Amino acid sequence: MNIVLFGAPGAGKGTQAKELTKKYEIPQISTGDILREAIAKKTPLGLEAKKLMDGGNLVSDDIVNGLVEARLQEADCEKGFILDGFPRTVAQAEALDKILEKFNKKIEKVIALDVSDDEIIERITGRRVSKKTGKIYHIKYNPPVDEKEEDLEQRVDDNKETVMKRLEVYNKQTAPVLEYYKKQNKVYSVDGAKKLEEITKDIIDILEK
Repeated sequence: MNIVLFGAPGAGKGTQAKELTKKYEIPQISTGDILREAIAKKTPLGLEAKKLMDGGNLVSDDIVNGLVEARLQEADCEKGFILDGFPRTVAQAEALDKILEKFNKKIEKVIALDVSDDEIIERITGRRVSKKTGKIYHIKYNPPVDEKEEDLEQRVDDNKETVMKRLEVYNKQTAPVLEYYKKQNKVYSVDGAKKLEEITKDIIDILEK
């Protein structure tokens, strides 16, 4: 089961990927996680990526493709994988097809989470991280109950201006990827504004058809 979870930043791809990982025991491959690891380790690629991400821009294809190819060769991907946040450009989608061809694999289904731009802006700008525990909260949907968690901060790139820029980049550069997969009859749309459990159920129904 090799699938792509598709949607704008903040559409809920990461959340759904975690649910599917639990159910199917296949890894979630998030370029965001791979990049954050490179940034935390302050590798040359990580530092280059950080500069681009802080400005709300996409990281270059060469950096991302190389990281993804290496990750797909790891043993835990043998039974399948869930790509979260990749491919982000048509060039990346084409590169992914070539990478998978080397391993005799292909993308089977692309799950597109449909969420409006207004909802995305509200979701992302309301996110807060606890300085003490690193847990993620939302000031409207998931505020902390524990007083110890009151020490919250907003991530640098979670402000409205950066979010709008990320959405603009997404609509211009990433939305065409959906057309690329539609031509291969691989796209299945899911209403990403529903409750978490309902979205998960809808996705599982599609995967098990």
